[in-house]
Formats: sequence, C-alpha cells, structure tokens
Amino acid sequence: MRLACIGTGFVGVVTAAVFAKLGNTVVGLDIDEGKIAKLKQGIVPFFEPGLSELLVETQKTGNLTFTTSYAEAISSAEVIFIMVGTPSAPDGQADLQYVFASVEALAPHLIDGAIVVIKSTVPPGTNDKVKELIGAKTKVSFEVASVPEFLKEGTAVEDTLHPDRIILGVELGHAKETLTKLHEPLTQNFIVMKPASAQMCKYASNNYLATRITFINQIADLCEQNDADVEEVIRGMGADRRIGSHYWYPGLGYGGSCFPKDVKEIAAYAQHVGESDSLFIKIDLLNSTRIPKLMAKYDQLVGGFAGKTVAILGLSFKKNTNDTREAPAEYVISWLRAHQALVKTADPQVPADTLDPYQAATGSHVVMLLVEWDEYLKLDLTKLASVMKTPKYFIDTRNQYDPAAVSAAGLKYQGVGR
Repeated sequence: MRLACIGTGFVGVVTAAVFAKLGNTVVGLDIDEGKIAKLKQGIVPFFEPGLSELLVETQKTGNLTFTTSYAEAISSAEVIFIMVGTPSAPDGQADLQYVFASVEALAPHLIDGAIVVIKSTVPPGTNDKVKELIGAKTKVSFEVASVPEFLKEGTAVEDTLHPDRIILGVELGHAKETLTKLHEPLTQNFIVMKPASAQMCKYASNNYLATRITFINQIADLCEQNDADVEEVIRGMGADRRIGSHYWYPGLGYGGSCFPKDVKEIAAYAQHVGESDSLFIKIDLLNSTRIPKLMAKYDQLVGGFAGKTVAILGLSFKKNTNDTREAPAEYVISWLRAHQALVKTADPQVPADTLDPYQAATGSHVVMLLVEWDEYLKLDLTKLASVMKTPKYFIDTRNQYDPAAVSAAGLKYQGVGR
C-alpha cells in the first residue's frame, strides 16, 4: 500500500520503517528540515536498538523516503498515519494543537477514499473534530480511524513486528478491511472497536501499568516497616494466575514520555468530566512525590548528602534508550545538588561525565543505581568498594543486586522495600 507517516519522532520513524520493510511504499513527513535531512542519511535522532539498520535498509530498497512536503506525502497516500506529539496542556489535558495542525495541512491533498489514522495518544472524541476539520477543506470521501500504538522504548522494532494485538478503532467497513490487510503480516490478533474506545484503551493500558508500579511501591514502603522483602512478596503474589509476576517494578516511580503524561491527562480528563475523586488523580500525586520522599529517607540513611560525592549510574528513564524525559535521574540529581552534594554521572547512551561506572564511583561516598543497563548488572563489587570513600553506600533503586553479596564486598546496601 501507499502510506504517509506524519511525524518522525519515536513512533513515527519506527512505524514508517517497519511498514516499508513489509513492502509498502512509505513517505515519512515532518516540517523539521534538519530532522528530515538526517533521516535521509540514515541517522536516527534517538537511540533505539535495530532501528538505524532498518532505516538504512528500507531506504536502499526505495520503499521508504522522507519529505517536508505535505503535497508530496499525501497526494498519493491510501492511508495516512498521524503520529505527532500530544503534550499535556497547562490544565493537564492533552494539547492537540499538533494533531489539528497536521490535519488541516493534509486535508487539501487527500485522494478519494483515503483513510486518516490517528496513532497519537488523544482523548476520546478527537475523531469528531478531525472529521470536521478535514471536511471543511476537501470534498473527497475519507474515513478517520484510531489505531493506538503500544510500543516500548528499547524494544520498539520488535514490538512493532510482533505486537500483542492490533486495536482498530473504526466506523466503516472499508477502513476495517484496509487496515486489517495492512497489519496482517504482523499479527492475526485484531480487536475491532469504536474509535473512542480505542483511544480510551490506550489511556487505560498505560494507566493500569502505571498503577501496578505505584501499587508495588506502596507495598515496598510497608515492607520497609517490618522484616518483609518486596521481591519475595512479588514472587508469592505473582504465582496467582489472576495477578501474574510481570510488571512489578518497585523503585523511584514511573517515568518516560508516556506514563507521566498519560496519567496526568486521564486525571485531568476525569476532573473535566466531573470525576474529581478519581483514582488516577491519587496515582499522579503518589508518583510525583515518590522521589522526594525516598531522597529524604536516603539523606537520613547516609548521614546527610551535604559535602558527599554521589555517583549516579544511569541517566535515561529506562535501559536501551537515551530518552531522558521524566527520567528519575533528572529529579534525583536536582535534589542532590540542592542539598549540597557533588554529583558524578555515568550512562552508556546519554551524555554523562563518563561511560565507566568505576570512574564515576572513584572518590564517591554513595553509588546510586538508577537504571538497570546490562553494563551495570555485573559490577565487580569489590573493585567498586575499593575506589569509593567511606561510608560506601550502594543504593540499588532497581533491586538488581543481592543484598548479602553487596554487603560481603564491603558496601552498605540499600534497596527498595527490602
């Protein structure tokens, strides 16, 4: 099929490259000339395993091209994906200005029967406004659908090639048939629903995962008041088939480009429709106060951070990405500096003081593991202890190390809920 992908951020580039790999003719569109110039050279503006190679491969075959011209991208496209940002507005709800600007720009160039697909995260009811905007600028027939994305940074290419399911938010048969055919090489698990339901499904999925993180953090806090170990608790509750052992991540709370934004937006949406006692409002509050609460505890643990050197291992919001949006490190470092600590940093992909964790730890009183990069999961603890200064604390915010092994190496261990 002939596709246009509007927006060349994380979702846009991955989606365009994967559909091009499947044999479709894909045009990636963005108004940022510098970004388009780099993509034409095969340069991905962010780190995502396997994406750069896929980008080069699909451009060599001619299946994937990039442009800044709406006329060039849209005038022959059977399906147009909108994948632009939807940041939170000052009131917390989704800011749809980039979605609507894209819609108004593409409308005059639509071919008859084109399908406009919103993949951006938008609140239910957005499709009605999109139809109105397009209808004001064209006389051709068109359809508007919602196909939310569920990609995880660090595994986005694999997630796109092998999705758990495809949610099709469609109203008419033509859109359903076309979008099913387009996605059939990826999966046979299609779930068809109303566009508003598809849009709510995206919010519901992310908010549920954020809820699991918030829930287990609350359990971890209670474990620290007794002799319980949250990791043992997770093993026990995870054996219940109704619950499962996946996606329990006690630590500094959820971060990244999606969960904080989507929780805030659904909380604001709940307020907007009169649900002022919504669970999501409390989840947002608990997550936003998580790091200050833990840092105050760690400050007491180490005898005050003032005058101490702290090595931070991991600056991205998770491993296998260089995305630092809403990353815990941002808030931890700010808190430490505000409390007169000297901070040294290390990360494999984000610009830092060093790539070497031992170099960062040299002369440090505290090492804080914030991201479970593979490079940081097999540290020589004895070597680490030998380059540190007393009191030699190892704060494992991801619960990746055995407390006994850390202690045996001469370090004072502190995990979360242990």
